Amino acid sequence: MGTTAGPRGTVRRSVAGAIALLAAASLITACGSGEGGSGGSGGGKADAKGVDDGTKLTMWTRAATRPQSEALVKAYNASHKNQVKLTVIPTDDYQAKVGAAAGSKDLPDLFASDVVFVPNYTSSHLFADLTARIDALPFADHLAQSHIKAGTYEGKKYVVPHTLDLSVLFYNKALYRRAKLDPEKPPTTLAEWDRQARAVDALGGGVDGTFFGGNCGGCGVFTWWPSIWAAGDEVLNKDGTEAKLDSDTAKKVYETYRGWVRDGIVAPGARDETGTTWTGVFPKGKVGVMPMPSTTLGLMPKGLDLGVAPIPGPDGGKSTFVGGDAVGVSATSRSLDQAWNFLAWSLGDNAQVEVVAAHKDVVARTDLASNKYSKADPRLVTINQLVADGRTPYALKFGQTFNDPNGPWLTMMRDAVFGNGSSVEKDNKAVSDSLAD
Repeated sequence: MGTTAGPRGTVRRSVAGAIALLAAASLITACGSGEGGSGGSGGGKADAKGVDDGTKLTMWTRAATRPQSEALVKAYNASHKNQVKLTVIPTDDYQAKVGAAAGSKDLPDLFASDVVFVPNYTSSHLFADLTARIDALPFADHLAQSHIKAGTYEGKKYVVPHTLDLSVLFYNKALYRRAKLDPEKPPTTLAEWDRQARAVDALGGGVDGTFFGGNCGGCGVFTWWPSIWAAGDEVLNKDGTEAKLDSDTAKKVYETYRGWVRDGIVAPGARDETGTTWTGVFPKGKVGVMPMPSTTLGLMPKGLDLGVAPIPGPDGGKSTFVGGDAVGVSATSRSLDQAWNFLAWSLGDNAQVEVVAAHKDVVARTDLASNKYSKADPRLVTINQLVADGRTPYALKFGQTFNDPNGPWLTMMRDAVFGNGSSVEKDNKAVSDSLAD
């Protein structure tokens, strides 16, 4: 999955140690690169293209985004003098690997990160300042702003979008027809979602209305929060140190999910689903409508007649959790201009259309949402256009609070949906305490 907030992103306890390493590493990397390079202080040529002079560059990415990263690097190497050597690191080891490399001043020229952990790296000064270069791009305003904002620290921009994974609704058109629902009218409110899920569930015979990962904190933030955002509400304060997950809107979301559990509208296994098999339920063709990662569209059985729609709020609106990875140049790289050449190219028309869109992945630019590949599948256009309505939450303590299976958010989720919902305020305070810790 593109983000650790998604189903496959399980944050191990090594994250805490890795973040501690980052704090120490910040003292080492804050001054930028070593001698002889453009360095991490934002020096060099602040233009839109960078330098292509045959420099050998190193790059790290996590295994979760291996296909997209490999495709971009392969295309770049085939058309440029510079050459990028990509190292793919197991996702669960990535945080610790970056932390250790930062401490020993041995980071690669370029490294990607799950976007929710970018603030940990920017605040530890592990990335080079790319502000002037990003602003010089002719399509700067069309870049996925959720990723740009997540990588902005103290007014400076440090990363650009690398891969995007959005949360969207998938619905089974064949089951909709059987339930006498219009297959071209997916839910536009949480109330409609509730009615449609119940209508499909009433078919019986092993068919269920919906499904969710009830023992997966990452699944919850990825698919529940968009319903709160769609209503215009926030889930966290600006600094990511206080939770607002006890709002009236949030309570409506919990109440809807709690009703599905109470009335048996949810497919079996939701209570124990940790995220490992979450996305494998809908493809079997027995679930009416459920939120999932956009990247699963290309993995669906060819014979499954399905539609894609934005995740709605209780009374309307739409939003999405923009996950995936962002990428930047390490503060210790001596080849900033050359590394930027790769980044700028990766965001250009050709790379975004002929590499990203051609592989049915979400493009990083809103002005390319409709392209020759997405036009062949209106569902891809819907997904691409949602980037503009999406959010990426900002919190330095995101992992320990929302992804850790022992963290307070999972407790809040389960109390709100499998309990009676009476502890929302208390649980929200526990989340805030973790964020501010």
